[in-house]
Amino acid sequence: MSAALKRSLTPDEYLVIERAAKFKSEFYHGEMFAMAGPRYSHNRVLANLIFRISACLQGSACFVLPNDMRVKSIRNNSYFYPDVIIVCGKPQFEDNVFDTLLNPKVIIEVLSESTERFDRGDKFEEYSNMSSLEEYVLVSQDRMQIQRFTRQAEDHWDMRIFKDESGEFSLQKVKVAIPMKDIYAGIEFGQGESHSVDLSIPR
Repeated sequence: MSAALKRSLTPDEYLVIERAAKFKSEFYHGEMFAMAGPRYSHNRVLANLIFRISACLQGSACFVLPNDMRVKSIRNNSYFYPDVIIVCGKPQFEDNVFDTLLNPKVIIEVLSESTERFDRGDKFEEYSNMSSLEEYVLVSQDRMQIQRFTRQAEDHWDMRIFKDESGEFSLQKVKVAIPMKDIYAGIEFGQGESHSVDLSIPR
């Protein structure tokens, strides 16, 4: 007996389910993917980033949003929850529920072993089709390393790696500069957890 084909959801069906759900799920190619709870190091790095970025942006036209804010990629009608979003100017939303952002300027993802390949590949491709996005940042939680991708002319993305413990991480398109040690404050590396990392650069 052949297996029954799984029906893809429409974006509207996803939103109806998601808005009533008790936990967050992302939506990609017609499927919902429940988001797993992150471990301590992920949450600590994320908290450090939000605190420090908020301080840098104080008094400017830009502001930071945490990972409860959903964004939409028009290319495949995909929906994601980035770890950190920076918006400059007036936020734009998909509808009058105001829970799906359309114009992030900067997206930051704190990498985990289970999602890193997707964050570097297909998710980056989805994000890169958002015309408002100018910088995409991948932050390792298992070692002191940050990769910053900055949009250049003709949709070329320039990549820079930050890994100097005594240096700082910075953005090009927004006035943000943070000492690396402040981003990783409270994190102890080499605690027996897996450190498998795929360093392939998305094309």
